[in-house]
Amino acid sequence: MSTEQSSSTPLFSELGLAAPILKAVQEAGYETPSPIQAKSIAPLLEGRDLLGQAQTGTGKTAAFALPLLSRINPKAKSPQMLVLAPTRELAIQVAEAIQSYARYLKGLHVLPIYGGQSMGIQLRQLQRHPQVIVGTPGRVLDHIRRGTLKLGELQSLVLDEADEMLRMGFIDDVETILKETPAERQVALFSATMPAPIHRVSKRYLKNPVEIRIETKTSTVDTINQRYWQVTGTHKLDALTRILEVENFDAMIIFVRTKNATAELAEKLEARGYSSSPLNGDMNQAAREKAVDRMKKGKLDILVATDVAARGLDIERISHVVNYDVPYDTESYVHRIGRTGRAGRKGEAILFISPREKRMLFAIEKATRQTITKMQLPSSEDIADRRVMQFNQQLSETIESQDLAFFQTVINDYQQEHEADPLEVAAALVYLVQKSRPLKPVKHVESRPARADREDRSRDRNNKSERSSPRRTIGSAIRESEAGMQTYRVEVGRDHGAEVKNLVGAIANEAGINSKDIGRISLQDAYSTIDLPEGMPKDLFQQLRKVWVCNKQLQISLMNASSAESFEKTESSDSPRKSRRSGKPRTRARDKARRPSQRRQAQKED
Repeated sequence: MSTEQSSSTPLFSELGLAAPILKAVQEAGYETPSPIQAKSIAPLLEGRDLLGQAQTGTGKTAAFALPLLSRINPKAKSPQMLVLAPTRELAIQVAEAIQSYARYLKGLHVLPIYGGQSMGIQLRQLQRHPQVIVGTPGRVLDHIRRGTLKLGELQSLVLDEADEMLRMGFIDDVETILKETPAERQVALFSATMPAPIHRVSKRYLKNPVEIRIETKTSTVDTINQRYWQVTGTHKLDALTRILEVENFDAMIIFVRTKNATAELAEKLEARGYSSSPLNGDMNQAAREKAVDRMKKGKLDILVATDVAARGLDIERISHVVNYDVPYDTESYVHRIGRTGRAGRKGEAILFISPREKRMLFAIEKATRQTITKMQLPSSEDIADRRVMQFNQQLSETIESQDLAFFQTVINDYQQEHEADPLEVAAALVYLVQKSRPLKPVKHVESRPARADREDRSRDRNNKSERSSPRRTIGSAIRESEAGMQTYRVEVGRDHGAEVKNLVGAIANEAGINSKDIGRISLQDAYSTIDLPEGMPKDLFQQLRKVWVCNKQLQISLMNASSAESFEKTESSDSPRKSRRSGKPRTRARDKARRPSQRRQAQKED
């Protein structure tokens, strides 16, 4: 294999691309090719095979699409170019990119085919005789076996993300497809890594290929500001919410490890007012395409995705990538953050990491050759400042863009009727508008809650029986409320990782209750009690029931005598000691046999 070298980067106009292709590229505003494009276009135009190694986000699609489209014949009514991609999302993305590059090639049709889409739709599209096919290996092979896709006239074949196809178990299908193509066809193979099976495929099916290797340190990482937050007592969801409050993002992808986590986190973000949607392999294809399309059109701001589901996404709006769950390896991390900072744009990457995962942090820094800086969570003042800035901006835009004559009349009539101060009226309106997102910073008074929390823990250590005794635990929960306060129960406790500050922050931020108006808090294992001002409005009570703390809804309820008794019965029935002694009473014979010392002691006392 030979290695292609170039001393300087030429312009697209100097690479010999066909005029219609060059016109589309120039209209898109591109002048200078990326390194992988600069090294790939010339040999592909010459008809040579190519083996390219480069990370995601380096411009591989244009690297093979521009030269291969330049060699295609739009008048021929058979497939001339086939691109194999590991996922449906990447196949669609590549097809869209090729279509945009070929918009001035009259008569050219590009067809994506992939599993999950109706076979009938694809059969009808194949009858239009597309010249370019972009598909996943499984569905392409299915059409070949059905005889609905014939590759006898194929000129070029591209294997995109070959290492990912290997990881997903598609390599056998890929080899079967390669055997169905003409011997004289041109092959371009692109992969982020080059494991042994990929080398074997390249040696078997590529003829004297040009080998291009782009170093790991690429613009994918260089243009991204990387930060990490070390997971502490504050729950990750609470931390994420605070970050979203202050980060100036256009669109965001949040990566989690499991399919279930995508739906759960997206639902919780929706409940907090963020336009979000999951993206995972369990969703039907129509739903996944709809979510991606909504984000492209600005109707959706956050996608919560798994690695495979988001692979290949290239959405210009994505300014932030959040690694909510740590990836399993450094390569996955690079692929993830490659969703932002593409084509020279700036991007932000935030990594959530726990102390036991610090080794992965060091490995990522070594792989990316960059230091990932530690970030501090935004304070309540930061959040309030951000909300005020957003409110002021919204206010200015409304004054400039809306006809407010009618509303001015309404306010003027109110002012005259009630002899109200205009400033006071405006302040009341601001309060109503921002009721759910207070502009005033929440002052977390840590001294009293922290002391109460320490006392609870000290009591647990010094008297283990207190936590095992239902009545004593309940006794600590059913205390007299302070004057003007009522005691409430919330279904979040120590077992869920809750701390006093979590409850104070959630109630203060989400319900607009000042922290100084929050009374005593008692943390129990499975629940907690909290004193709040009397006469809580019904709508505020319902709002608090839905607030999430430590991955659980508060489900707040008012504590009273009857509920306290029911809590006590529940705790007693759940007690391990109680359950061991339940059932039929012991007989006297068993008592005599098992407790003679206690019987003698009682006789002495008599």
